[in-house]
Amino acid sequence: MKFKPCAQIAFATGLIGLAIFGLISGDFEDLWQVVPASFPGRQVMEYASATIILGCGIGLLWKRTEALAARVLFPLLALLLLLKLPAVIKHPLVEVSWESMSEMLIIVTGAWVLFAADKRSVRIAQVVFGLALIPLGFSHFVYRDHTAALIPGWLPFHTGWVYLTGSAHLAAGLGVLLGIYPRLAASMEAAMLTAFTVLVWIPLILAAPTSLPNWSEISASWAISAGAWVVAASFANRNSETTT
Repeated sequence: MKFKPCAQIAFATGLIGLAIFGLISGDFEDLWQVVPASFPGRQVMEYASATIILGCGIGLLWKRTEALAARVLFPLLALLLLLKLPAVIKHPLVEVSWESMSEMLIIVTGAWVLFAADKRSVRIAQVVFGLALIPLGFSHFVYRDHTAALIPGWLPFHTGWVYLTGSAHLAAGLGVLLGIYPRLAASMEAAMLTAFTVLVWIPLILAAPTSLPNWSEISASWAISAGAWVVAASFANRNSETTT
């Protein structure tokens, strides 16, 4: 797994960026706003979680602290994920609820892989990652027009790209779940998410550098992409398996 250290660094920087943006702006609209506004101490909880995640992201950058950081990070992210469950249970037929949970789930599986102590735990994280890609794929079809509006104007056939990328999410998820070139499937998924971050959100940031929603989106998008790279790095290389 030669690119595992690079994937871990990318994941750490994604978490750091996401946490710093939340702390500076107080904008927790995407991944962090999972507690009802009426809940006592909600803002304190969100700032506290962002602070802890910032520390864990920094901790993942050093060998001596990476294990501790992973042990703290995974349970916290898992808790934040559970707080998204009520929206899915309340509106099970609303695709955006599943999409939002899946995006958070990709980040959680990245932390899960770093936290896992054995191959069985890693495999469970990989399966959960594969499952998370299915709602992402369906969202492209359900929200076709919204997704098409995000595609850069210089690319032709926007609707075609929507269907292609949606199908790619589904294919990657099935590849991981069914063990059909899972390392390649996960790597291609991570590459597609990274391309989405670069091609969609960077131009929007350049066009409107003071837009807080855009900064929030690019921070979340990078963290999701990096989480996918960590999962991709957890798959054994077929070539190394056959030579050992």
